[in-house]
Amino acid sequence: MLNALLMIVSAMLIILTLLQGGKSDGISGAFTGNGGLNLFANTKERGSEKVISNITLVLGIVFFALVIAIRLV
Repeated sequence: MLNALLMIVSAMLIILTLLQGGKSDGISGAFTGNGGLNLFANTKERGSEKVISNITLVLGIVFFALVIAIRLV
């Protein structure tokens, strides 16, 4: 039961992660270093971006809780 739930949560987590918009310059910026990685930039997410981001956060927490629960059981 928990294993099936873990598979569903992990698939949803992957899909939501892929749906999120990129916040950097892309792959060229990663190799050249232009623009830098500003992980703590003060950017506001609005609308569907914020909803997807919040759901991804919740699913990540649920994922780790399920992994710990499966390990303990």
